[in-house]
Parts: sequence; C-alpha cells; structure tokens
Amino acid sequence: MTDLKGELLSNLLNEQEQQSFFSFLERGNWLIFQDVYPQFLLYEESIKRKRPLFYLLSIFHVSTFMETIWSHFWKYGDPYILAIALVINEQSYLEKRVIQNPLFQENVFHTIEFKLQDILSLNHILFPYYDKYEKRSIGLIGQTLHHFSSLHERILLGKRLYSLLFHKKNMLDKVVQWAASCPHTGTRKDYWPHLFNDVHESVPGHPYRRRIKNCQIQQGVPRIYSPRLEYAWKNVTHEEADIGDWFNDWTITDYFNKQEEEINGEITDEYCEALEKIELAVIAKKAIFHSK
Repeated sequence: MTDLKGELLSNLLNEQEQQSFFSFLERGNWLIFQDVYPQFLLYEESIKRKRPLFYLLSIFHVSTFMETIWSHFWKYGDPYILAIALVINEQSYLEKRVIQNPLFQENVFHTIEFKLQDILSLNHILFPYYDKYEKRSIGLIGQTLHHFSSLHERILLGKRLYSLLFHKKNMLDKVVQWAASCPHTGTRKDYWPHLFNDVHESVPGHPYRRRIKNCQIQQGVPRIYSPRLEYAWKNVTHEEADIGDWFNDWTITDYFNKQEEEINGEITDEYCEALEKIELAVIAKKAIFHSK
C-alpha cells in the first residue's frame, strides 16, 4: 500500500490510479480481517470454556467450511489442515467480493499497469529475517505471484508461503525474531534501510535517474523514498460485507494434499531485478512524456 505513494510507483501511477489500487488492497485486507477475527476469538473462548463454540460462527456469517475445519482442529489438532483451510477460505471469500467486483475489474484488473505487474513479475510477498544473528544482517525469503486474478494460483501461493515458514523451524524462528524486534511502520526502510528511506532525499524537480545496481544504491545518489503507512493513507470506513457462503464444492479439499517438493524461497535477486525494472519503467515514462 505504501509503495503506491513511494517514489517509484507514484511516478508511474496518477492520483486516481493510486486511489483505485489502494481501495482494492484495503478492501481485501479489511474483508479478510473481519472474517477471520471472530474465528480466533471463538477459538480463544472455546479454550477458556473447554468446549467447542464453533457453532456460533454462523452468527458472524463465517463459511460452513470453516465451521467444519475448526471442529476438526478441536478434535485432532492438525495445524497444517487449519492453516491451509484458512488460506482456502480467505481467498475464496475474496473471490466474488473483490476479485470479481465490477468496479475493481474495471479500475484495477483491466488496467495496463496491473497487467504489467504480472508480465514483469512484480507481485512479491516478502518475509524479512535475520540472516546472521551476530551481524543483524537482514535477508529475504518469499514468493512471486503470477495471475493474481486466479483463485487457484492465490491458494497455491498461500500453500508455498506456509511451507516456507513452517517447513524449517530455524527459518520460522529467524522471521519471528525480526518481526518481534522491528516496529512495523509500512516503509520498506524497516528491513532495507540501505535502499529505502521514509524521508525524501531527492531534490524536487530533478529527473529520476537509475539508482539501484546489484541490490545497492549507487554512489552519490539518494535512497528511494518509501513512506510510513500513517503518512501515506488515511483510515478508511468500510461498508458492511456482502452476506453469503462461498462454499459449495468439497473438491476444494484437494488443496490439503501436501507438496512433496521443498520450496527454496530465495527471492533477494529477483526482488532487486524487479526494482530495477520499475526504475526503467519510470525513466521510460518520463522520456515519452517529455518527447511529446
């Protein structure tokens, strides 16, 4: 979200496009939270009372799929089934409410800017972690999402991200250690201060020039502006979510099958290449604009 007001994307998207992309992301995040939060509250209360209360999920319009899954988890305690079910649920919940929403289809998915993200592989999910404890060096693992509009691809992405975090406990510990020790502000400076700053270092009015090479800022040029969330966007009041249960086909449980291959997750070089591509797009847009 803060990238939309950062130095790179704000040079590619106009104000209306930034607002449309933000509304799309904000609505999706809000919908997921308001659906999953009562689930965890009921689980917490079930533990306190030592009996399952998941029959109450329907009051909060949570899918019957998750009511079944929570009852299964209460009985068998399988964290993998619960985690993948939550991925399936959240992405299926968003499908009609956001992904297939005509407004977002027109103002987000059908725009050339959104399509370019997929072509250039710019949709990255990143997990910072402490690479070497003694030096506090920050590494990145993650995945790239292609075909964002595909429910199938989004669920598979969630499964890969789960594998990245939970396949090796030492990696999970490193990610948790970083998350617990770093206040989350929304700026990319939080994990890569050598590339990003939450204060504008550029001279106003000067044309953008390439700054990144081999994941480093070139000598003598400013870092890339990446604002904090509190300064990028105001709080939003949302309309109530549409009521309706997405679940109508048990074959979706095929996603519970575990992946045999190990997910590497190394994404640093790919992410840096993506940043360089965005820089080139900014420079190209400015060149085209000034040539007219």
